[in-house]
Amino acid sequence: MKDLLRTQDLSRADVDLLLDTAAAFAANPLRSTDALAHRTVAIYMTKPSTRTRLASETAVAHLGGTPIFIRGDDLQIGRGETIADTARVISGFASALIIRTFAQSDVDELGRHASIPIINGLTDDDHPTQLLADWLTIREVFGSDISGRKFTYVGDGNNMAHAWLTMGAIMGAHVVVATPSGPWAPDPAAVANAQKIAAKTGAIIEVLNDPEAAAKDASVLYTDVWMSMGDPESERSAKLTALSPFAVTPQLMSLTARDGIFLHCLPAHRGEEVSAEVIDGPRSHIWREAYHRRTTIQAILYHLVRGELQGSALFS
Repeated sequence: MKDLLRTQDLSRADVDLLLDTAAAFAANPLRSTDALAHRTVAIYMTKPSTRTRLASETAVAHLGGTPIFIRGDDLQIGRGETIADTARVISGFASALIIRTFAQSDVDELGRHASIPIINGLTDDDHPTQLLADWLTIREVFGSDISGRKFTYVGDGNNMAHAWLTMGAIMGAHVVVATPSGPWAPDPAAVANAQKIAAKTGAIIEVLNDPEAAAKDASVLYTDVWMSMGDPESERSAKLTALSPFAVTPQLMSLTARDGIFLHCLPAHRGEEVSAEVIDGPRSHIWREAYHRRTTIQAILYHLVRGELQGSALFS
């Protein structure tokens, strides 16, 4: 496995290895300071970022490497240079490239033409690095045995909903996504991909339109912002109206399991997708989750540059 382009690229063995290594980096961030010694990692972002940028640059530094941050308008892509040519040039200077952008097709093309690992730090379709941080947080709270547990996402059927379904399927979990029907439901292709994985792992995949049924007895209640980067402002009123029943309120949280927790990939809009009482309350684990953006990206870099991830053949 050369690249991490999509969540579905990972096998269960890969996820377990990455979570084990990330846990070790959480305990001792400087345990492998020579892994990227005298090497550089390019970090190219056409979308604003807080956690992904900080996590990526810190992860590279903790591995002994030098991060090179590149804004969207810094490269010649903006003046017509092809993605393929850009991939070949970056491959001559860096040992890996982390990219955060809009189109998944751009990330896929970089992967085809680069000779170095390409890591998807977020696209409009997927967010694999976030899901690893989520599942490390889940493992810290509940341990590795997730039998009998239910993991629920409520809100917009966006890239996070897609990634939540896919990673849950890989982990053999009971995963639920609850969204409005219609334009803000998850992509049927993403649901079908998760169901295909689940058929091999024994996972249970549910896609609902009822937030209360989704939250009932859940060990995790997860949400994301309702207006993502790139969403048309003209849709705001209709979208917020459709999503308002899916807000994570104390009442919705009360339906979860006795030991249920709240997660959010951040940034959060208190009073929209989640109430302040929940996100700032005792059952919220968002800050540990955010911290694990660094530990998991550190683990991805550590294993990808060493060629130690096997990849998944589930979609071949």
